[in-house]
Amino acid sequence: MMAATGLRLVEITGATLWPVLRLAVAPDQRGFVAENAVSIAEAHFEPAAWFRAIALDAEPVGFAMLHDPSLPGAGPATDCDPDTVMLWRFMIGEQHQRRGFGRGAMDLLADHVRSRPGISRFATTYVLGPGGPAGFYRSLGFVETGRIVDGETEAVIAL
Repeated sequence: MMAATGLRLVEITGATLWPVLRLAVAPDQRGFVAENAVSIAEAHFEPAAWFRAIALDAEPVGFAMLHDPSLPGAGPATDCDPDTVMLWRFMIGEQHQRRGFGRGAMDLLADHVRSRPGISRFATTYVLGPGGPAGFYRSLGFVETGRIVDGETEAVIAL
């Protein structure tokens, strides 16, 4: 699937920080992903963190963060193979959902992951439950491994 026209992964700057921090998922989705402020704070203390705003033209519509073991000073994610980039956080703001931005952003993220040296797998974990993201990831080709990582179900796609 092609990314929505104008959809990009952009560095978070002083100009985009507050719009990204204001993005929130729907109330019934809040138990499935941490707030963007928490993710951005964690990223500043983890050498493997690669994070970006998901933007439609100049407007942030979501947030993504990867754990990339190929970054300088990084190691593999807990319970992950060294050839695996882990989708650590992913969200599309409630007002921007159901417009194809999630799928488009995942295409952009997969393209980025494919460009990383020594990486052959893209993984994520998620909480199972009503309204959860399992169906979304399955529809993209992620396959559950049967492993539970930090209380979440692991799913992987080969690149």
